[in-house]
Amino acid sequence: MSQPPSVVFVVDDDPSVRESIRSLLRSVGHSVQAFETAQAFMLGERIDAPGCLILDVRLPGSSGLEFQRVLAGSGISIPIVFITGHGDIPMSVAAMKAGALEFLTKPFRDQDLLDAVHRGIELDRSRRAELALLAELRERFATLTPREQEIMAMVAAGQMNKQIAGELQLSEVTVKVHRAQVMRKMQAKSLPDLVRIADRLGAGTARH
Repeated sequence: MSQPPSVVFVVDDDPSVRESIRSLLRSVGHSVQAFETAQAFMLGERIDAPGCLILDVRLPGSSGLEFQRVLAGSGISIPIVFITGHGDIPMSVAAMKAGALEFLTKPFRDQDLLDAVHRGIELDRSRRAELALLAELRERFATLTPREQEIMAMVAAGQMNKQIAGELQLSEVTVKVHRAQVMRKMQAKSLPDLVRIADRLGAGTARH
């Protein structure tokens, strides 16, 4: 069985709302997993694919806003579309400040929900692609020797071969050999490409 290209999760304690949203999403080709509570979502076996979470603000036990914080604290990163029948401005502002993608008040237009879901899935797809690329770059970086890693950092910082050779007490020829190895192992097509890779690795490390 092939993995679906995307999935939409729905967390709402109202069975009729869950079924209505599930039918709408399936009618346009989305895979859907629906849960009655936040706990069921956390404990359930979820499809691992680019996705989006449709979350009711009013949930039994804890609010959707509290669950948004739980997800963030658990390292679960997924775009959230809030739906509510009791929405107010402070709640909406709090949700959006915490990173919610959209806040829709019932009754909402089907198209507004679909638009928000599509946006969420594309955001998650981009995030996953960026993480996959970063993981691949880290794997390449791990194949460098400690000396090559050192020289890569110096090249990316704009130092010339002669400067690097002087600082590391190596011959320029040796630096050139190491630099060529760095370019090959990192699959960098040019110096600007290597600088971009180094920046990306640095930013990725800073976020973790």
